Amino acid sequence: MDYILLFINALFELSNEMAIYILFGLIFAGVMHEIIPESLVTKHLGKENIWSVIKSTVFGIPLPVCSCGVIPLATSIKKSGASKGATLSFLISTPITGVDSIMATYGIFGWVFTIYRAITSMVIAMVAGILTNIFDKEEVKKPQFSVAPKKDEATCCSSENACCGSSSKKEHFIVRVFSYAFGTLLKDIAKPLLWGLLLGALITVAIPQNLSEILVEYAWLSYVIVIIIAVPMYVCATASLPIAAGLMLSGVSAGAAFVFLTAGPATNTVTIGVVKKMLGTRSLYIYLGSIIIGSIIFGLGLDYLFSASNIDPKSLVQMGEHAGVFAIVSSVILWLFMVYYLIEPLMQKQGKNGYLF
Repeated sequence: MDYILLFINALFELSNEMAIYILFGLIFAGVMHEIIPESLVTKHLGKENIWSVIKSTVFGIPLPVCSCGVIPLATSIKKSGASKGATLSFLISTPITGVDSIMATYGIFGWVFTIYRAITSMVIAMVAGILTNIFDKEEVKKPQFSVAPKKDEATCCSSENACCGSSSKKEHFIVRVFSYAFGTLLKDIAKPLLWGLLLGALITVAIPQNLSEILVEYAWLSYVIVIIIAVPMYVCATASLPIAAGLMLSGVSAGAAFVFLTAGPATNTVTIGVVKKMLGTRSLYIYLGSIIIGSIIFGLGLDYLFSASNIDPKSLVQMGEHAGVFAIVSSVILWLFMVYYLIEPLMQKQGKNGYLF
């Protein structure tokens, strides 16, 4: 019974932490969809070459979006015609190298650690994108998903006196943004999002409280332990910084802390499920492999750099908040949509109208 209560509490806290960023990402994706022509995305990100990967990586760097908020943005650019490699590199670079995260990293760890983190994150993202374009090419050179026509567009196309597509432009900009964000994108990711939340809460409950003691005691396994914990766990780039700082102050190597800072924000159970659905199993393996291998290699490199420079990692560190009403409301809204889209097929079978927009 105690574990059930812990699980429910972990699910509640995890939802509160993630929901506001997911909703923000959905709305931002809706705005991007309305103001950025699909032809522009296809032109710059649609080709399976290194330049499309570099462009998507650079495009994602300044965005202050976490690993869950980036999901609807990546889904949107994929729908607009971006290649698998460009989409994957965007998925990796964006949550790690946001402006807010870079500034916070500098505030806690200084400029050496910050520059190293930014550069290595870009390298990991680009390598993942290039490998995807090489080993998981698109079968058909078209957007993977077709954007469902809006209700007014369908009516317009069937009308003898109207031109197809012109009706949608008559809708207010905000209506189109929310219709695309919550009627198209969220519907695509609702199921993997739900399962990712449940699995993420389960993993959170299973993580031992004395994590830092275990990592210090088994230093040679610290990288592996951190990877096992960081990959499925949800933690945004900024929120991961105090955790990494605490690990370093507890005696954990800077390299192991770096692995947590990279693998933690870059992926989680929710993103893993969405990547598999959106890009396929092969791209998922490349996605996870690039993050895991890349973060370990660069973590070892950071330890070597500090060792060769005789720098004490602890000297770099400069250093249980309750959810607010807005976070709770965001969580409730997200759950209502997820549950609705989960039961929508059953409602349709019963002859009910299952569309919100």
